[in-house]
Amino acid sequence: MMPLEVLLIVLLAALLHASWNALIRASSHNLQDTCLLVVGAAFWTLFLIPFLPLPQSESWNYLALSVVLHVIYFVLLAVCYRFGQLSFSYPMMRGIAPVITALAMALLYGESPSVGAWLGIGCICGGIVLLSGDAWRAKSLDWATVGPVLATAAIIVCYTLVDGHGVRLAGHALAYTSWLFLLTAAVFIVLSALLGRIASWRRTRIQWARGLVGGACSLASYGLVLWAMMRAPIALVAALRETSVVIAAIIAVCCLGERLTWLRVLSICTVTAGAVVIKII
Repeated sequence: MMPLEVLLIVLLAALLHASWNALIRASSHNLQDTCLLVVGAAFWTLFLIPFLPLPQSESWNYLALSVVLHVIYFVLLAVCYRFGQLSFSYPMMRGIAPVITALAMALLYGESPSVGAWLGIGCICGGIVLLSGDAWRAKSLDWATVGPVLATAAIIVCYTLVDGHGVRLAGHALAYTSWLFLLTAAVFIVLSALLGRIASWRRTRIQWARGLVGGACSLASYGLVLWAMMRAPIALVAALRETSVVIAAIIAVCCLGERLTWLRVLSICTVTAGAVVIKII
């Protein structure tokens, strides 16, 4: 059984994750504000790193690769929310990721999914078909969004596998996570400056609070899940974490003015159920 305090913490982590995604979606300058959010998360790590040990040397190759993957992830995320709705893009990328993971494990490592896992995959695929069908029916399906969403899901799988190995070699989960956020911000700033896309000083002065709040949400959501996984079964924590899909849908309606049809609600619930089944069974 999962203790009540752990359950509430995981639900809070899910809320925080959906919230910082909503902040990027609500922005009119998605890439610039994504940069501010990444820098905001790095700012908070500066208060942690002085009190943490350095990750073990064996983990730095994984850490470097994860930084590259996270930079790509944040850029793709900004593109997804530039053209797509939160209630469409978020369930798609969060739902497709466990499907790709299960299939990749079967192809690369010969770990054939169980019957329950195939049931979960079927639920997710069905939910995605419903979600796409609803967008098609409403004439809001933009194929320019589908490509970045699929790519983002693939990157989520990649950095999850890389960090899964890296954090074990690091010897300290919070130290690994803090350096990951800090280095990702450094690379993101350099690339943004080189591409001439960095936010203007005027916009930075206006939106700095958004970056700090979003960065805190991003860092806290990740840290709270790690905390919960030390106190409850990982599969249960990961499954409960998928409630962020439903929370994102609620935020999309209440805060972003997006309209949820009954078909979209059904598809989001189906994707969530499929993700839960994959991680529990």
